[in-house]
Amino acid sequence: MEKDNSKASCCEGGSAGMSCCRVEALLGVDERGQMVLPKELRDRANIKAGDKLAIVSWEKDGEICCLALIKADNLAERVREFLGPVMREGGSGS
Repeated sequence: MEKDNSKASCCEGGSAGMSCCRVEALLGVDERGQMVLPKELRDRANIKAGDKLAIVSWEKDGEICCLALIKADNLAERVREFLGPVMREGGSGS
C-alpha cells in the first residue's frame, strides 16, 4: 500500500500540538543593522517593549543558514527543564 504523504507533518518527530514552521514576515535591515518585527506578529507572539529575545543560529557548511528568535524567558524554562534532572543527579552523588 502506498503511503499518502500529502498530510504528513513537516515537523516529523516534533512534540504533539506543535504546528509546522512558516514564513511569518519578511524583514528589512537598515543601514544601522536594525530590523522591525511587524506589530501583528509582535501582538500574536505577545512580545512587548523591553522583552528579551535569544537568537539561535544553525550552521551548514561553515555558514549560518538560519536564525530563530526565542523569548528569553521561554528559553530559560526549557534549559531548566532539560538540565534540572541532570543537576539533581549530579548533586546527589555523595
